[in-house]
Amino acid sequence: MLDSPLLPQAQGFIDGRWRGADDATTFPVTNPADGTVLAELPAMGPMETVRAITAAHRALAASPDLATRRRWLEAIDQALRDHQEELGRILTLEHGKPHAEAQGEVLYAAGFFAYAARHLDALAPRTLDERPRDCAWTVHARPAGAVALVTPWNFPIGMIAKKLSSALAAGCPSVIKPSSKTPLTMVALFTLLERALDLPPGFVNLVTGPAGPIGDTLLADYRIRVLSFTGSTSVGRDLIRGSAPGVKKLTLELGGNAPFVVFADSDLDRAADQLIANKFRGGGQTCVCANRILVEEPAADAFCQKVVERAGALRVGDGMVPGTDLGPLIDRAGYDKVRRHLNDAVDRGAELLLGGDPGPLSGDHGAFFAPTVVRGVTPEMACWREETFGPLVPVATFNGDDEAVVLANDTDFGLASYIFTGDEGRAGRIIPRLEFAHVGWNTGSGPTPEAPFGGMKQSGFGREGGLEGLFEFVEMQTVPRGDPT
Repeated sequence: MLDSPLLPQAQGFIDGRWRGADDATTFPVTNPADGTVLAELPAMGPMETVRAITAAHRALAASPDLATRRRWLEAIDQALRDHQEELGRILTLEHGKPHAEAQGEVLYAAGFFAYAARHLDALAPRTLDERPRDCAWTVHARPAGAVALVTPWNFPIGMIAKKLSSALAAGCPSVIKPSSKTPLTMVALFTLLERALDLPPGFVNLVTGPAGPIGDTLLADYRIRVLSFTGSTSVGRDLIRGSAPGVKKLTLELGGNAPFVVFADSDLDRAADQLIANKFRGGGQTCVCANRILVEEPAADAFCQKVVERAGALRVGDGMVPGTDLGPLIDRAGYDKVRRHLNDAVDRGAELLLGGDPGPLSGDHGAFFAPTVVRGVTPEMACWREETFGPLVPVATFNGDDEAVVLANDTDFGLASYIFTGDEGRAGRIIPRLEFAHVGWNTGSGPTPEAPFGGMKQSGFGREGGLEGLFEFVEMQTVPRGDPT
């Protein structure tokens, strides 16, 4: 067991108590850098999940007021900041990203709880200025019910912060299912929740184990009124179909295929710096990192040279080693996908500018993949059509505004995009034409707690962050009151 003051136990958490699986089965959590087993966690299933749902549904009766919710949110914000370094260490050991980057993710997560606490009054009752039908009309934001929060492996603390902050702000008890690849950060978070908050039993529940049995149970149980999921579009489609019988509300952040559009009139040094920061965050394993780099033809040579220089200087290694810029990919499957995209591009005529195929991985861990840059990418290549999720930089060229827009929108996904131009008029014309919910203009910045984030097209629906995110777990109840006669 990984030795940490935030991991005194390796269990789930149901109805206010730490628990193992009913049948005592476990699954290993490993360090992707070397395959070391960090812990064995309970492999829970439908029975444990039903008990967690029952506890969450029962906890609805606690109905905390806004002042209590604000106190909870502020306490979590402070606890995350107080334990930033240790949470970052746990995160690095199970995910692989550099320790400094992992600590940054902890602060990013804290920001969602801080923002929700500051803006909680947005969920307070409001009375209409008008008096339709001679009645006083009050609108209440009621808790939607017990909710399910299902998170991916690539941001073990950041993703749950987006969801849990809004669920707590709404007064909704939750059942949380983390990825089995990176669940230890979540266990550490629950340790902090137990120590720092006075939550009623059942208000937060943690179930660990295989996604299928737990997810199916959360989806089928009518007592779960909202299911928030971040993950693949294929799973999102299954959730949409499965939610229909119970008319369950979904919030879905699904796949991405982000274009990074660089016009010749932009500051190429800034664009290159922003691309490096954007693309290699988490080893390129993020849904908002640039997946297709589109450069206006006159600037292509200069921009590619700048990117190769910067990417070639990045240091690859164990995330706990100081000075590491890129850790390992999460597993062999991720490594093999990056290799497939690279080799497909080269076989179809792309020019290799940096890096290359490192060859088959000898085991299931230690998937270190150096930054790799190819030029001459075309739409029939796999790296154009699919989300790579790794440190491959595929560059294509375009000429003119219209071609840039057509190429950028040439995907079923609409999560994040980026445009670099020094012409404000051009940006004003192009940004409304881009079919993406997040458009960074002269920045590679991704989401922030203060602004709504989500997808268009097959990247899902619903929003996390900002005032909009606070309303995902509430139902609006309107109460007209007539004066007694």
